[in-house]
Amino acid sequence: MTRLPLFHSTVRPEWIDYNGHMSEAFYVLVFGHATDALMIGTGLGSGYRESTGCSLYTVESHIRFLRDVPEAAHLTVRSRVLGAAARKARFVHEMYVVSEPESEPTPDATPVATTELLAVHVDQQAGRATEFPVSVRHRFTELTEPAPDWAGRSIPAVV
Repeated sequence: MTRLPLFHSTVRPEWIDYNGHMSEAFYVLVFGHATDALMIGTGLGSGYRESTGCSLYTVESHIRFLRDVPEAAHLTVRSRVLGAAARKARFVHEMYVVSEPESEPTPDATPVATTELLAVHVDQQAGRATEFPVSVRHRFTELTEPAPDWAGRSIPAVV
């Protein structure tokens, strides 16, 4: 199965909040960088954006914060494409704390956070959604994996 490269980061001291662990804003930052890596891996990197004026815009996301992440933790993010249509792509990121920088999570590792995203391919000059080029659609198709069991859920109502 074809997979996207892993994204790696290390938790910086300024990312730690008043509770002593990584602040929620920095989970979003790390996931955002993982989306940038996904864009490169699918043919939507900086060269594509400069030559076409098109980019991928996140229009919806759902983050689950599952475990506290301490300062200096080594993070690895695995990205999975769940599907793509003419103008949209759905994908997920799973964040893991790993023992060494730039290492892979063990097969039985539990993510510390996950996010599911819906993104739209946008022609920035026209200001509207536009179809992916055939090569990008093909890459998304090649990378598509089954959705993990946690994807597609919504936040439960409070009663």
